[in-house]
Amino acid sequence: MGLSTFKKWLKETSPAVYRENEPMKFHTSFKIGGPADVLVLPSTREEVERVVSKVRELELPLTVMGNGSNLLVKDRGIRGVVIKIGNNLRQIRCTGTDLVAEAGASLSAVANQAAVHGLQGLEFAVGIPGSLGGAVFMNAGAYDGEMSKVVSEVTVLNASGTYQCLNKKELAFGYRHSSVQDSGSVILSVVLSLQPGNVEAIKTKMADFTNRRVSKQPLDIPNAGSMFRRPPGYFAGTLIEETGLKGYTVGGAQVSTKHAGFIVNVNNATAEDVLHLIGDVQAKVFAFAGVHLEPEVRVIGE
Repeated sequence: MGLSTFKKWLKETSPAVYRENEPMKFHTSFKIGGPADVLVLPSTREEVERVVSKVRELELPLTVMGNGSNLLVKDRGIRGVVIKIGNNLRQIRCTGTDLVAEAGASLSAVANQAAVHGLQGLEFAVGIPGSLGGAVFMNAGAYDGEMSKVVSEVTVLNASGTYQCLNKKELAFGYRHSSVQDSGSVILSVVLSLQPGNVEAIKTKMADFTNRRVSKQPLDIPNAGSMFRRPPGYFAGTLIEETGLKGYTVGGAQVSTKHAGFIVNVNNATAEDVLHLIGDVQAKVFAFAGVHLEPEVRVIGE
């Protein structure tokens, strides 16, 4: 009843673009996932606020996502409402040594804007796929850099439906974690505090990181980034390779032959294939090395 009321409200009173029974494989970098009951694609923060308010009024399940680059959606899809904070909310502006960007801006675009303005500190982010909001949510990182080092303030729509500014301390960053994961808040915009630098030096560093990523990672096959968190004292990819699992396949999902830390969708993989493969890898690595690998990718849906 609540979902039909929500659809009627969307159709009659909301300007937000939405789709019913939308396959989530079209909205994740893994190209996997069953249908969302309703997928909303807001273009302003006011649309986000109105949609979230209505969803909470009707007590519907709510899922918020960015560009779906670190996401595995299960095969039966997602019940309730999914809000995708994507390309429609992507403005970036420079204020002194700060970049202020909306949550839907791609992390690569934000990193490139930093370079254009001669601001250093965000070079590590140039090749990380996905949105800025998703990167802050997960405290994404690479090459000894991470979002916690450059984020100074985040504007969210909190669980009570009001706008709130969170400082670095309130974000409580940890390894692939921020307080937003536990709060039910929706990230809307981010302030990144950077340092003045030499444009050419910044671009050279970014080019180096890009070349390393292209040479080592399976960027040409659908995947969701590094599948496992880095276990203390080890590298997940190295452990998996030493266990002899490069190329190990379940259904359409495979441990990448290029980088064992990635699981790739080589042949119309289902989420069930991926989850089965994750379980096999965990069991075999534990038997081989006594190390438990914990997934880094966010798994949602039914």
